[in-house]
Order: sequence, then C-alpha cells, then structure tokens
Amino acid sequence: QVQLVESGGGLVQAGGSLRLSCAATGSFFDMIAMAWYRQAPGNDRELVAHLTQHNNKQLTNNVADSVKGRFTISLDNAKNTGYLQMNSLKPEDTAVYYCNADFQTTRGRHDYWGQGTQVTVSS
Repeated sequence: QVQLVESGGGLVQAGGSLRLSCAATGSFFDMIAMAWYRQAPGNDRELVAHLTQHNNKQLTNNVADSVKGRFTISLDNAKNTGYLQMNSLKPEDTAVYYCNADFQTTRGRHDYWGQGTQVTVSS
C-alpha cells in the first residue's frame, strides 16, 4: 500500500508563490509518474502538470497552457516527494489541488491520490 500526503497549500495574494509537496510512503519499486490536478467549485478536475520517469530518469514534463511559465512540476526521488512550484498566482488558480502518482509495486502498477490541499489566491 502506498500513501501520498500533500502539504503547502494556503492563502496567498495575487502575484505570490506557493510550493505544494506530495510525499510518498509505503512499499514500491519505482515511481513512474506524478501529476497535479486541481478542482475549483462547480468545475471538473483539471490536469495541471504531469511528469514521467524511468529508473529515476525524467522522460516527460508538461504543464497545462493555463499555467505555462508560472508553474513547475518536479520530483525528488531521494525523498520520494513531488513538488508543484506555483509562481505569479492568479485568483483563477484558486482550487483544491490533488497529487496523483503511478507506482510499480509487488502487486503490479497502481496509481494513488493525495488528500488534496486548498489553494486560495486573493485579488
């Protein structure tokens, strides 16, 4: 079983920055991919950023057009922790942010979700 624990959300003024963390604990061989999603009230869950890796070597790294140039996704394999660095935040970035990661485990390949963290950007 793998657990993802998120942290780093909060209230920030427009133009400010936050860094979200997603720490993985449990038993797994390899973290294959990590993604960050967000969901604002009344909206569908939206993919914000996604990366893939193999044997700890990054293969792809993409962010949504709506956050390009402002958000960065990264992964620290030594800490089994992923990050979403969010700069130049806008009120429309307000949402609950969720991490999702894909793991190779003894039971095969599975993905898991974090509990979500609230990000509120005031104008």
